[in-house]
Amino acid sequence: MKWNSETIVRQVLTVIAFSSIAGLLLIALFILKEGLPFILKIGPQAFLLNSNWDPANGHYGIYPMIVASIWITLGAMLVGAPLGVAGAIFLNEFVPKPAMRVIKPTLELLAGIPSVVFGFIGVMVLAPLIRAYLGGPGLSLLAGALILGIMILPTVISISTDAIAAVPASYREGALALGATRWQAVHMVILKAARSGILASIILAMGRAVGETMAVIMVAGNAVKIPHGPLDSVRTLTANIALEMGYATGLHRQALFATGVVLFIFIMILNSLAGLVLRKKVRRS
Repeated sequence: MKWNSETIVRQVLTVIAFSSIAGLLLIALFILKEGLPFILKIGPQAFLLNSNWDPANGHYGIYPMIVASIWITLGAMLVGAPLGVAGAIFLNEFVPKPAMRVIKPTLELLAGIPSVVFGFIGVMVLAPLIRAYLGGPGLSLLAGALILGIMILPTVISISTDAIAAVPASYREGALALGATRWQAVHMVILKAARSGILASIILAMGRAVGETMAVIMVAGNAVKIPHGPLDSVRTLTANIALEMGYATGLHRQALFATGVVLFIFIMILNSLAGLVLRKKVRRS
């Protein structure tokens, strides 16, 4: 093989790419190695469907935290998905191009704000408002859902904007030529053509919400119980790991790794769904 600069660069990039993949595989194997034996030891049903989390007395049920994670994630999607898609439509269809080049990067800066800042705003502003006007402790499932809904906006807006921008201009021009209004063209043609990309953005944002830790710890209240309403305090799977890993030992530590396995499976499923949706979009195009 003749070695030139192009070949060397290709080989270096290949090594770097496989190093990233190897790192991810090692992390996954480590989590599975530490967590799976515990799940098999006490049984998946006892671990996933038991409502009693009391490691000091040998109880390791994570069902309340699974329910809390699902509800907070769904609440975040109810807030973030419609706002994100609406923002993407507004940026693509109703904002002048020079203004969009300023507004879109500004919105994407939200992704760079540390989650602890969102949590601080939730504790100092959102939780007191909920407590004053709706009741309850303020630090609640509702507060967590609202904060996460804001945090996932950059993901939904960015990917949805790209998906809408990728729709051929002829689709829009054809709808307008047939007598459709601007909104009818967007609603009946553009959104349908871009729905795969928009759906992928929502699924990826859902994965982001499931894995969020710091902001949820600060605003959700961290009570290990099944929520019966949006004003109840809850603890998510990620919050449980972050709060207790610092002092956990023995079976308690293994239980937290097993919780990580459950989270890993959730996020892998969501990312796989997003990949399937994006591949479907590519095949159609």
